[in-house]
Amino acid sequence: MNYILAPSILAADFKELGNEMKKTEENGAEYLHFDVMDGMFVPSISFGMPVLASIHKVTNQVMDVHLMVQEPIRYIEDFQKAGADLVTIHLEACRDVKETIEKIRLCGLKAGLSICPETEAEAVKPYLKDVDMVLVMSVHPGFGGQKFIKESLDKIRKIRQLADEQGLDLDIEVDGGIYLSNVREVLEAGANVIVAGSAVFGGDPGKNTKDFMEILREYE
Repeated sequence: MNYILAPSILAADFKELGNEMKKTEENGAEYLHFDVMDGMFVPSISFGMPVLASIHKVTNQVMDVHLMVQEPIRYIEDFQKAGADLVTIHLEACRDVKETIEKIRLCGLKAGLSICPETEAEAVKPYLKDVDMVLVMSVHPGFGGQKFIKESLDKIRKIRQLADEQGLDLDIEVDGGIYLSNVREVLEAGANVIVAGSAVFGGDPGKNTKDFMEILREYE
């Protein structure tokens, strides 16, 4: 299993974004997490296709696009054209989850399915064979800097168990409140893709990425 760091640019200094992205890539971050918020599914509004189209040209990192938007099926083709490699949708935001996942596949992208803290782990079971990754939100989506919800660890364990029971090599990504001080708990619960925003971009992104990667490599 690959252990991957996905720095979230939501926490980056946008006037230095290119340089900060480069520092994370040089120090081992394979993914770049791109949070899209529409002001409807979540209260906040972030950024969209034009920003992705710009930044994906200056890095070889996987563009890990997290759509926190209502009915994301409307935008999948646009994000594919803008440079997405992996698109994650929210189970709670889709009228037809399977149709939305199929749309991601038809666009030639990897598919992820995310659940909010209020959603039980078992809700993803019918879709596990259809996706490459499940994203467990360990904070309430829409705002940075929240405290990690400890109950998320049980949810990670359960999803890993469900995947193992089906013989699936599933990536489990976790997003929210993860720092160097608690990342080992998340990894030991069964996650292998770690989203970190302020923990990477608060301070020196290069050093922070390097410190995270040293821990992730302990689990390979």
